[in-house]
Amino acid sequence: MEQEFQRGTQTIDRAAQLLTLVLEADEPRALSDLAGDAELPKSTASRLLSALERQGLVEQQGRRGSFEPGPVLRRYANRGQIVELAQPHLEQLSALSGETINLAVPGPLGVEHLAQIESRHFLGTGDWVGRRVPYDCTAVGKVLIAFGGVDRSPPTPLEPTVIARVRRDGYATAIDELEVGLAGLAAPVIGAGGRAIAALSISGPTLRLGAEQIEDLYPQLINQARAHGHDMGANAA
Repeated sequence: MEQEFQRGTQTIDRAAQLLTLVLEADEPRALSDLAGDAELPKSTASRLLSALERQGLVEQQGRRGSFEPGPVLRRYANRGQIVELAQPHLEQLSALSGETINLAVPGPLGVEHLAQIESRHFLGTGDWVGRRVPYDCTAVGKVLIAFGGVDRSPPTPLEPTVIARVRRDGYATAIDELEVGLAGLAAPVIGAGGRAIAALSISGPTLRLGAEQIEDLYPQLINQARAHGHDMGANAA
């Protein structure tokens, strides 16, 4: 039992060493270089790197290419910048709508909320920062799926007709889906790679955020989400 534990610990240490080598490199590293620096056989290094790649921690450029940080690490590395650059857009939407404004990003287990400006009304929608919500029944989740922001298929996939409609309209809504009495609309923040890296949303009680209000607000929501994407490097020359 003790030997099995030691072997498991050794495997974790070796994988962590390879991950550190990838993260500290200024450019993608070849398998042979990583194996040499870690003093591991190429077959062992390849097996460990494959395990790291399955978890999104590293990414290989092609079948025999070099390794670089994976989508999970890139997503977390960008979060501080995403929040900082989102603030003026959150404030603009708050001033326009008076409702709760959120910035959300894709996570492995659901949509994760990073920043919020609360509604100026007494009846609001609560504090969402730090909370995780499903993809399929939320406006933020729908736009992240529709615009390529989710690395893996969510547990409950969206109908193709829903995805097509969100792509066509440029925004998504969720009325009485996550919770009865709650309405929301969201637009994708498109990054430099042409995929959604985040979503901006407006949410509030359905008694205030009805069809007419959504019709008035969604163009401004799309504009602010596009501006945020531009701040993040989308369409940069």
